[in-house]
Amino acid sequence: MTTRKRRAFEPNLKLEVVRLINEQGQSVQNVSESMGIVQTANRRWLQQYSTERNGQPGIGKPLTAEQQRIRQMELENQQLRQDVTIF
Repeated sequence: MTTRKRRAFEPNLKLEVVRLINEQGQSVQNVSESMGIVQTANRRWLQQYSTERNGQPGIGKPLTAEQQRIRQMELENQQLRQDVTIF
């Protein structure tokens, strides 16, 4: 039995997919076929982008620069709290 490795995509590629669908009006199916990415992934990225644009963190790795920065700051804050607890 062969296990398939899950593909990883950069946030810039995900944002490009979102832009093609939202701004250029291409269909999810068309973008999926032309880029070789399954439709469920594209739909998930659309949902993630929409959630982030509404100020929520969403599920998964952040797509927008704003949410990426928030996530980084949250991690730094958590580390600082742990450091203070140790002292």
